[in-house]
Amino acid sequence: METYNHFPYQNADPIYYAQLKDWAKKMRSNPTEAESILRDYVRAKNLGHKFLFQYIIGPFIVDFFCPDCKLIIEVDGGYHSEPLQEYDDELRTQMLEELGYKVIRFSNERVLYDIDNVVNEIGSLLQ
Repeated sequence: METYNHFPYQNADPIYYAQLKDWAKKMRSNPTEAESILRDYVRAKNLGHKFLFQYIIGPFIVDFFCPDCKLIIEVDGGYHSEPLQEYDDELRTQMLEELGYKVIRFSNERVLYDIDNVVNEIGSLLQ
C-alpha cells in the first residue's frame, strides 16, 4: 500500500493536497459543536500527545489525528447513519487502516452528552 510520508506535508497525497487544503482550513474555522467540544477537551485534558484538527491524510481530511500514535478520531453527524454514507465510511476506514492508522468514530451525540467517557476512551488508546 502506498504511503505518503515522502510528501513535505507528511501524510497528504500531493495529487489531492491542493484541492483539500482550502477545504480543511474552512472546516477548522467552522467546526461542528461536537468537534469544537472534543477539540477543547483533548487540549484541556493534556493527554500527552499532540492532536491535529482537520488534517489531510492521503485523499481524506480526518477530524482529529495524533501523529505519535497514528490514531484518527472521526466525529460523525446524523448523515453518517445513512446506508450509502455508512458504506463510504467503512471504505474510508479500511483504506486508512491499510495505511497503518487506527480509526475510531464517535457520534456527535456521544461527544455532546458523554464527553468524559469519550476522552477516557481516547486516552486508553494512547497508552
